[in-house]
Amino acid sequence: MDDMKAKALAYHELDGKPGKTEVVPTKPCTTAEELSLAYSPGVAHPVLEIADNPEDAYRYTNKSNLVAVISNGTAILGLGDRGALASKPVMEGKGVLFKRFADIDVFDIELNTKDPKKIIDMVKTMEPTFGGVNLEDIGAPDCFEIEQTLIEQCDIPIFHDDQHGTAIICTAGVINAAEVSGRKLEDMKVVFNGAGAAGISCGKMFIEAGVKKENIIMCDSKGVISVDRENLSAEKALFATDRPERTLAEAVKGADAFIGLSVADVLTPEMLLSMNDQPVVFAMANPNPEITYPLAVETRSDVIMGTGRSDYPNQVNNVLGFPFIFRGAMDIRATRISEGMKMAAG
Repeated sequence: MDDMKAKALAYHELDGKPGKTEVVPTKPCTTAEELSLAYSPGVAHPVLEIADNPEDAYRYTNKSNLVAVISNGTAILGLGDRGALASKPVMEGKGVLFKRFADIDVFDIELNTKDPKKIIDMVKTMEPTFGGVNLEDIGAPDCFEIEQTLIEQCDIPIFHDDQHGTAIICTAGVINAAEVSGRKLEDMKVVFNGAGAAGISCGKMFIEAGVKKENIIMCDSKGVISVDRENLSAEKALFATDRPERTLAEAVKGADAFIGLSVADVLTPEMLLSMNDQPVVFAMANPNPEITYPLAVETRSDVIMGTGRSDYPNQVNNVLGFPFIFRGAMDIRATRISEGMKMAAG
């Protein structure tokens, strides 16, 4: 067992309390009087107040500071479809990050279904419990349908962090990288590897920020997404190109930026050497990036390099954004997280 694996497993099992989260009361309940206030008969009074005025739920319950982190485990980090149960350590981890960085409480909820309509129905049914919903590690294209439908049906913020949290932080990173390297966004040639929820959303937000659509090449596991490809999803079709490149190696030649949201080790040193001066490389596959930080900086001293990992410099990870986005949205009692809010957060 390697050192990181041993440490990680020990961390999650430590002190006979498996996992990373627990539920604790916020009010004292040590006397008979306190018990009568916390439960019967005292609890009847906030019940009646909320029944008369639903907004009072934000006064008398934890709704205003409680987020549901929901997954079905179909796209866990860079590990793929490992199932709802296997996603629980990640969802607990999200809860820790919410609490650590924004003092937001979380219930992690793992749904054992791949049916998007069932997920929509379950989340909608649970709406009274929560002040916001963070959808996590749900595979494309189902994630698009689930999020959009819930946004339309719910009156609390619904946010698929793999899409928008990643896009916000990645866009902020590329804006900074362009400034550092003396580039203009509208002149940058950008290659994406990974056309799932995160890749598609990053591509859209790059365009909003100023990157020209014609300067973007989007790749998936089959290579460049080109106009002559059949059976493209609507999301992938948005980025279909008529350029002649067909492989990742061809696409990155002369590119200014590589944005990886895919799998480990797909960007080779040879590919990195073929990129433009001061190449921007955001290798965000987790836990293992498309090219490791040590290999990238060894290959090119001028590389502007970031990964999704917290143990390498220049982390490009949605943890830098999602706790604070939810904190702001919940503090102002927003019913949704708008495109303007996402761009402002970047």
